[in-house]
Amino acid sequence: MEFSLTTAFVFPGQGSQSIGMLADFASEAPVIDTFREASEILGYDLWSYAQNGPQEWMTLTTNTQPLIYTASVALLRLLAPELSEISCVAGHSLGEYAALVAAQSLSFESGLRLIAFRAQAMHEAFPAGQGAMAAVMGLTPEVVTYTVREISPTVEAVNFNSPQQIVIAGYVEGLTKAEALLKEKGARRVLRLNVSGPFHSSLMNQARERLAQRLATETFAEASISVVQNYNATPTTDA
Repeated sequence: MEFSLTTAFVFPGQGSQSIGMLADFASEAPVIDTFREASEILGYDLWSYAQNGPQEWMTLTTNTQPLIYTASVALLRLLAPELSEISCVAGHSLGEYAALVAAQSLSFESGLRLIAFRAQAMHEAFPAGQGAMAAVMGLTPEVVTYTVREISPTVEAVNFNSPQQIVIAGYVEGLTKAEALLKEKGARRVLRLNVSGPFHSSLMNQARERLAQRLATETFAEASISVVQNYNATPTTDA
C-alpha cells in the first residue's frame, strides 16, 4: 500500500501517565468535554484523578488505560482542527485504540468501553505488583531474547520497538535478575517501566483470550486514514 505522509499521530501506551497531565490545556473545551464524557461513562471524575493522583491509583492498569486513552483522544480533538490533513495514525499497544478513533473506525465511547474491559481482564490475569516490564536499550533482539530465556521465574522479550530497544516483561524477581544480566552483557540502559504488570507476555494469556472474545462482538468501520498496526507495522484502512 502506498501512502504519503504529511502529518502523523502516534498515540502512547501505558507508562506515560503522570500527575497533572494535560494541566496546561485544562481550559480548552475539547479537553473539558472529552474528560466529562469519559467520567460519565466510567462513573468517576477522571480529570480529578489525572490532576491529583495518587500515583498508586494512576499506575494500576484498570485506571492507567482509561486515563491515557482519554487524554490521547482529548489532545486529538484539540489539535486535529488546526491541521490541514492527518495522513496516518498509529498507537503503541493501548494507543492503537486512540488511533482507531482518530481514523473514525471506532467511536470514543465504544473505544473507552473496550479499554475498560481490556484493563480489567489484564488486571485479573495476574496479581498487581508481582509482574513488571523494562525497556532494554543498546542490545540486539537476539541478545536480549537469549539472555532472558533461561531466567526463572518467567521473563520474556515482548516488544521490539527498534533494533536497539526491546521491552522485557515477567515476574518482578525474574526481571530484577534479567536487568543485572543485561547490563553485564553491555546494555546501555535498562529502564523499569511505570506499569503494574507483565503486559504482552505469556503471563497475560488469560486476558488475551477474554479480549479476543470481546473484540469479536465489536463492529469496526473502515478507517478514513491509514492505521499502522502494532503486530506487523503495516498501514491499512480495512475494518
